[in-house]
Amino acid sequence: MENKIICVLFVCLGNICRSPMAEAIFRNLVQQAGLGDRFEIASAGTSDWEAGERPHRGTLAILQTHGIEISPDKRARQISHRDLGHYEYIIAMDWNNLRDLARFGTDVKRLMEFAPQGSPLDVPDPYYTHNFDSTYTLIQSGCRGLLQYIRQNEGL
Repeated sequence: MENKIICVLFVCLGNICRSPMAEAIFRNLVQQAGLGDRFEIASAGTSDWEAGERPHRGTLAILQTHGIEISPDKRARQISHRDLGHYEYIIAMDWNNLRDLARFGTDVKRLMEFAPQGSPLDVPDPYYTHNFDSTYTLIQSGCRGLLQYIRQNEGL
């Protein structure tokens, strides 16, 4: 069996709320599945507004509430052209992120495309909604579906 590393990049606007939350949740799910050595998981933003900043305190708090770790070294960064050639799975949080990434001409999916049917297609930005609980629930659901999809797609 080939031990190919599967590279997944989560993308939102500023890379301080949704995408770092998705990165941490997905990494936790991958570890629980015993597949940690098969994945490279990261996150980035479409803008550089928050570059260098730590994840939002609301993101840190909800992850801590659910016992999910995030690297203390995690800092926001903007997506780069290098990312496009490196990550096989580029996962946007909403339609605006998808539109912003379209300029790169790469295949991008929205996270909620992997959630159960009937789920919303966008993960609302808790920076504006202040609803980190709802964001967590949506991202958890999407990440579970994404992991299942990748496992099937990659034969894991």
